[in-house]
Amino acid sequence: MTLVKTQIGRRAFIKNTSLAGGGLVLGFSFFNACKPKEAEALAVELEMPKEWFEINGYLKIGDNGVVTIMSPNPEIGQNVRTSMPMIVADELEIDWNNVVVEQAPLNTNLYSWQVAGGSRSISSSWQNLRMAGATARQMLKEAAAQAWQVPVGEIIAKAGVLSHEASGKSAGYGEMASAASQMEVPEEIELKETSEFSIIGTSRKNVDGKKIATGKPLYGIDVQREGMLIAGLVHPPAFGKRLKSFDAEAAKQMPGIRDVFSLKLYEDDFDKMAFHFTAFNEVVVVVGETTWQVFQAKKAINIEWEDAPEATQHLTLFGNKMEMKHPAGMENSSLHTAKLKELMAGKGNVARRDGNPEEAFKNAAKIIEQSYSCPFLAHNTMEPMNFFANVTEDHAELLGPTQTPEWMEPAVANRLGLPLEKVDIQMTRQGGGFGRRLYGHFMVEVAAISQRMKAPVKLMYTREDDMSQGIYRPSYYATYRAAFDADNNLIGFHIKAGGIPESPLFANRFPAGAIDNYLAEDFTVDTNITTGAFRAPRSNFIAGAEQSFLDEVAEELGKDPIDFRLELLKRAQENPVGDATANDYDAARYAGVLELVREKSNWGQGQPGVHRGVSAYFCHQSYVAQVLDIVMENNEPVVQKVTSAIDCGIVVNPDAATNMAEGGVVDGIGHAMYSGLTFRDGRVDQQNFDRYRLIRNTEAPKAIETHFVQNTIDPTGLGEPPFPPIMGALANALYKASGRRYYHQPFILDKPPLIG
Repeated sequence: MTLVKTQIGRRAFIKNTSLAGGGLVLGFSFFNACKPKEAEALAVELEMPKEWFEINGYLKIGDNGVVTIMSPNPEIGQNVRTSMPMIVADELEIDWNNVVVEQAPLNTNLYSWQVAGGSRSISSSWQNLRMAGATARQMLKEAAAQAWQVPVGEIIAKAGVLSHEASGKSAGYGEMASAASQMEVPEEIELKETSEFSIIGTSRKNVDGKKIATGKPLYGIDVQREGMLIAGLVHPPAFGKRLKSFDAEAAKQMPGIRDVFSLKLYEDDFDKMAFHFTAFNEVVVVVGETTWQVFQAKKAINIEWEDAPEATQHLTLFGNKMEMKHPAGMENSSLHTAKLKELMAGKGNVARRDGNPEEAFKNAAKIIEQSYSCPFLAHNTMEPMNFFANVTEDHAELLGPTQTPEWMEPAVANRLGLPLEKVDIQMTRQGGGFGRRLYGHFMVEVAAISQRMKAPVKLMYTREDDMSQGIYRPSYYATYRAAFDADNNLIGFHIKAGGIPESPLFANRFPAGAIDNYLAEDFTVDTNITTGAFRAPRSNFIAGAEQSFLDEVAEELGKDPIDFRLELLKRAQENPVGDATANDYDAARYAGVLELVREKSNWGQGQPGVHRGVSAYFCHQSYVAQVLDIVMENNEPVVQKVTSAIDCGIVVNPDAATNMAEGGVVDGIGHAMYSGLTFRDGRVDQQNFDRYRLIRNTEAPKAIETHFVQNTIDPTGLGEPPFPPIMGALANALYKASGRRYYHQPFILDKPPLIG
């Protein structure tokens, strides 16, 4: 075991002995030693010296030995409600069958990073959750040692039972819980070695699996409360428009309608975080008794819209100030494309330069150049946006699906005029997030509506509401160039990438550091169309473009695509170009997934009629390589199989990890092949699934194999990394199947016809 200190600087460890029956509650706070409240008079605080560890989990042990473990992070389908408690349970040494999992509410006194974003739920809490379990285990052992008058080092904790071999004494955790709650928090504890894990690394079923399968009410859209009203919104029909006036008399006379009014979400002087962003700050609200009544009344309102002026939003992102400029006018997809091409032809902002790329291209015997693009995308979570609020004069209760409860809490409190401690946010399971629920304006909207109506309210968006008001994946454009000398050696590499309104460029990712003369540039285009984080932001485009181009370069060199990538990675590892410390990636781990996928896919052992594409990418501190196999059926491409190799450090729950990897594969194929949003006069053309194409069951791969690199590295990201590279593998396989390359997503619209 590894000895570590529990002392965590200005943070505090909390013991609560108020459980009936002598139970034990252990918790850890993130911020400066939690301040006791009158309602928490029984909580004991211990000031601790500084330590690197940040703790955010807590557990309850009942007198019967059943352990309740709180899952602090939002659950959006990544299965953290199972995986996070598994980490605590392993260090605690409790039988998983005796564990009850509960969703923790927002509590910034107890938890840090109560966020579902950046694939960080497990990685940011890994040590924290282990500390929670290990500290509880040690305190239970000390309680037993004191009760039996034996050295604590002779006490064994296993499967929820404490035992002392020499005396033959034993007791369940529940028998020692009350005594343990009186123990001083140990200054240092032992964490298990990875070889000692008994729960971590084993597959455990989703703790909500049966409830999901049997239709139990788990989601925000399921919330029902006595006296609850329903609210719906009407927002401007196009980006670049705003509310001028409205006549709601007819709507107010409709059955069940309680009120119709305009709502301004944020005041101009509110200091917004990036995730407080919203497309339209002023909307019309309809409140009624049923969803049907509200949706019908929305159609009866006579609303006049006007052109919105140019504006600049000042936002804060993790302490960094940023500006978002929104030009006036109605935007069109054709003008977007023209603007991107215009800026691509000029000079960009240089993000990295190694060697003398300009000279390399000037003297090149041959240059290949290709451009890639992708459209705006809607998140299209299965569960539309919704949230519940019950706001009284001195308290606000909120309940629903959100990825960022702790970041939205200040916005809710500010809008209601309440102190933070009077705002109670609880999380339901979520029917998808993908970045859309990072932006919790709907929470602020429902809170303000409830406050005005003096009643509990559930806000409901329609699919059209969400798809027509953002917040979208940005549209991107990139041009790659490669220079070759007279002997057909690769001597220069140039990438220039831009987007609306952000660039997808990662200047220090592969192949940076592997090519003598390398240049990376970028540019951006301002827009009034609201965009935001989308599963694997920026990587979700640039990975496919980069990996498609690398295949084209490999073909020009007459090299196998995997061999070519491994050659570059060997150079980056053994003799890197430029400042090696600037490179984002670990070349050895990157090469490792390529070697693993080559082995597991039987790369090089071609089968008649099977067309293969490969891709590999690094993001969110993880490495993924994928081989995609296409066969032709009735002159149409069918994805027969995908083989994935993933290095994400220690895998907590292999079945859940495999599920995430498979989901990323299907999601990536679908978006690259079929999905896209276009605009005419500021209005999105695709406002529901009759015009927005998603992948269908019959179009998913017939088989997906997932293989994880076995190592003892602390867990890194997994929810997002399998998503970006599959787009490149798809493009490369389509080339092998059709004889032509695909540069513009969605590929189904990349003319000439897809096949033939």
